[in-house]
Amino acid sequence: MNHVFLTILLCGLATWLIRVVPFALVKAAKLPQWLLQFLSFVPVAILAAIFVESLLVYHAGQWPSVNVGNLLASLPAILAAIISRSLLIVVVVGIASMAVIRLLGWA
Repeated sequence: MNHVFLTILLCGLATWLIRVVPFALVKAAKLPQWLLQFLSFVPVAILAAIFVESLLVYHAGQWPSVNVGNLLASLPAILAAIISRSLLIVVVVGIASMAVIRLLGWA
């Protein structure tokens, strides 16, 4: 039991370190403007990749198909993002949309 607990603690520490140390190093250093501008696109690229991945269903040896439930739930969420520009509102609208779609049996 002690080995399992120690393993969990060490994995947590390693995860924390690889997420905190880069921020500490970047904060201490002065980065060139071109690099800061390049890095500003990283969150958008990651979110776009996660979004597209959630819309597609993988089938071995075939083209991916569209996850209709996720597509339908994303439409009101995208509209909420355009109107509000608030991440909290987008998340709440997306969750509520998915709940309604599942309640109606469309997913």
